[in-house]
Amino acid sequence: VPNAVKEGRFHNWLSDARDWAVSRNRFWGTPIPIWANEDLSEVVCIGSIDELAELSGVRVEDLHREVVDKVEIPSKKNPGTVLKRVDEVFDCWFESGSMPYAQKHYPFENKERFEKGFPADFIAEGLDQTRGWFYTLMVLATALFDKPAFKNLIVNGLVQASDGKKMSKRLKNYPDPVLVIDKYGADALRMYLINSPVVRAEPLRFKEEGVLGVVKEVFLPWYNAFRFMMQNIERWESAGNKFVPSAEKVNATSNSTDIWISAATQGLIKYVHEEMQAYRLYTVMPELVRFIGQLTNWYVRLNRERLKGSEGDDTDAEIGLQVLYDVLLNVTTIMAPITPFITEFFYQHLRKMQPSYAEAANGGGSQNPPLPGKSDSVHFLALPAYDTSRLNQDAVEAMNTLQKIVELGRNVREKRLINLKTPVKNVAVILRNPSDHIIKSITGPLKNYILSELNAWELTLVPQEKEHEWVTLSLTPDFKALGKKFGKKMKTAASFIKGMAHTDAVAALEKGSLEVEGITVDALTEIVSKLSFSKEGEQWESASTQEGDCVVAVDCTQDEAILAAGRARELINHIQQLRKNAGLEIKDKVEAFFEESDVTPLTENAVSSNVALFKAKFKGSVPLPKRFAPKWSVVVGSDEVEIAGAKVTVSICRVAAAAKDDLGEMETSFVSTIDPENVEPGATLSVNIDGKESTLKEGEDFWTTTVAKLEATGAVSWLSPN
Repeated sequence: VPNAVKEGRFHNWLSDARDWAVSRNRFWGTPIPIWANEDLSEVVCIGSIDELAELSGVRVEDLHREVVDKVEIPSKKNPGTVLKRVDEVFDCWFESGSMPYAQKHYPFENKERFEKGFPADFIAEGLDQTRGWFYTLMVLATALFDKPAFKNLIVNGLVQASDGKKMSKRLKNYPDPVLVIDKYGADALRMYLINSPVVRAEPLRFKEEGVLGVVKEVFLPWYNAFRFMMQNIERWESAGNKFVPSAEKVNATSNSTDIWISAATQGLIKYVHEEMQAYRLYTVMPELVRFIGQLTNWYVRLNRERLKGSEGDDTDAEIGLQVLYDVLLNVTTIMAPITPFITEFFYQHLRKMQPSYAEAANGGGSQNPPLPGKSDSVHFLALPAYDTSRLNQDAVEAMNTLQKIVELGRNVREKRLINLKTPVKNVAVILRNPSDHIIKSITGPLKNYILSELNAWELTLVPQEKEHEWVTLSLTPDFKALGKKFGKKMKTAASFIKGMAHTDAVAALEKGSLEVEGITVDALTEIVSKLSFSKEGEQWESASTQEGDCVVAVDCTQDEAILAAGRARELINHIQQLRKNAGLEIKDKVEAFFEESDVTPLTENAVSSNVALFKAKFKGSVPLPKRFAPKWSVVVGSDEVEIAGAKVTVSICRVAAAAKDDLGEMETSFVSTIDPENVEPGATLSVNIDGKESTLKEGEDFWTTTVAKLEATGAVSWLSPN
C-alpha cells in the first residue's frame, strides 16, 4: 500500500532480482558463522551456539566478533589443522531482514508463538526501504518459508524541507519540531502529516503554515461545533430539563438534515472500517476531514436557529441536540487514534451525559469496559460499529444536490456582486435526469433550507418537459472510448454528435444509444452530456457544475422590495451584534430602536415592508424609530452603523412599559417604574398618588412594550395589527 509502489517501484526491483552481496569487510557487524581452512577446501557453516560448542569444544555466550574470532574448530579432513572463522561480517540489511526470526529467537525458542504471528499483519517504513528492508525481508522469508514476511506493507513518503531539499541539521532548513508542537499542538502536527502526500508514499514539503491550516480549518470549526452543542444543552437544561443521550430519539427523528447527517456518520464509520481493514490510511484521513466540514459548515449552520431553540420548539431543539451529540461522540471515537489529545478533551465532557457515567467509580476504576461514559478514556473504546438501518443513500444524495445548488447560487451572487443580505426573487434549478427522491426532497423538506441559504423568495425546479426553455443539452463524444470504433471516421462522427439539437440529444440519452455512421454509440458510457443555460433575459445570471449536470439560474432583479428586504437583513445583523456585544442570551428580551441621519427614511421603509420578518426573528418584537422609545428606556447597547450606505444609530434597550400619550404626569411617572415581566395581559393596577386613588389598565392606559402600544393605537400604519 499504496498500489503504485507495489506494482511499480517494488515490482520492478524484484523483477531484476539483482545479486545481493551479504558480506562486508568491516570489524563491526554480525560475524558470518562460517569456519574454513586457508584455501577454503573445507568449510563449515555453524547453525547454533550448541553446534559451535560441539565442534570446537568451546562454549561462548557472547557472539560478537572479538569473542567468536578466537574460537577454532579442529579439521576433520586434515587432522592437526584448524578451521578459523572467515573475516567477513553480515551486511546490516541481512540483520534487518532477519528481524522476524531474531526477535523471537526462532527456531531455538517460541516456535509456536512465531508460527502464529508469521507472516506479520503489516509492516510500515519509508519509500527508501524498497531496496532495503522490504527487499531483504522478502528475500530471506522466501528462501526460508517460500512466502513473504508480511501480509501488508505500508509505505510512507519522505518529509522534505519547504524548498524540496533534504532536511538537514547543518542547514537548519526546517522548523524545530518541539517548537511546532508547543505552538500548534501535537494533534495538529499529526493530522497535517497523516493527511499529506506522505501517506501515499509521496514526498511532502513540510510547511509550518500547513500545521496552522489544520488548526484553523479543522480543529477550530470542530471545537466550535462542540462548544455550540454544549452551550445549547446547558440552555435547554436551564429550563428544568435533563439531557440524556438517547439512540431512540436519534433514530426517530423526521428532520431531513438529521436523517442525512446520521446516515453520513454511519456511512463514514462503514468506510473507515473497510479502508482501515485494507490499510488504506491515505483514503481515510481526507474523508474524515471532509466529514467534519460537512458537520460544521452544513449541518450546524443549517440548524443553528433550531438548535438554539429560536424557532420556539424546544422538543425539536432537543432532537437536534441528540443527533449532534450522537455524531460528535462517534466522530470523537473515530478520530481518537489520529488526534488523541483533542478527542480525549471532547470525550471527557461528552461522557458525563451518558447514563453509565454514574457507574464510573473513582474515575472509571481499574476496569474500563468499552462503554462510553463508564470508560476512563476514549482510547479504551472500540471503533464504533455502523448501523445498517441508518444508512440512507437517498438522504445523502439529496443533501449533495442541495449543497450543489447552494454553492452554484452563491457563485451567481458573486458574479452580479449581490450581497447575501439582499434577497433575490427566484432561483431556478435544472437537474439532468434527477431521481424521484431528489425531486421530492428539493421541492419538499429541503426547499426552505435552500431558500434560507440563498436568501431567495422562490425556488423553481424546472421539470424535464420545460428544460428546453431554460437550457440546451449538448453532447460530446468520448474520444478515447470511440477512437477505436470509428477510426478515420472519428472526425465526422464527432461533428455529428456535437451538432445534435437539444431535443435529439435528450432523445438519445433517454434511449441510451444513437446511430452514427452505421455504428451504435452507447449514450451513457461513450458520450459526455452537459447542460448550458440559454434562457433570454438580462435579469438572469447562471452557473453550472463542471460536469454540466446541474444549472442554477438566479433572477437578479433589484427592485425596491428587494432592496428594502436587504436593508432589513442588515438591520437584523446589527441588532444581533449588539446583543452579542452586550453578552445577552437567547432568552433575554430587549427592544430595538434606530435613528436615521438621512432625510430619506430608508431604514424605516425597510422595517415597514418586512414587519413579519422582524416578528419571526425577534419573537414578536419589531425595531422602531427612536422617537417612539419611552424616555425611561435603559440602553443596553448602541452603535452607529451603515445600512445601505446611510448612517444609522441602532440601540437595544431593556423592555420597558409604554404609557398612553395623554396619561397624566404622575401616572406616567408610575408607569416608568413598572416591570413588564410582572404584568399580566389586561391587568388592572391600583395606584395611590398623593392620596388619590386611581387605576391603570394594561392595554388601555399602558402597554408592556412599545410595539404593543403602537399596534393598539395605530400610531404607525404599518404596525397596525389590522
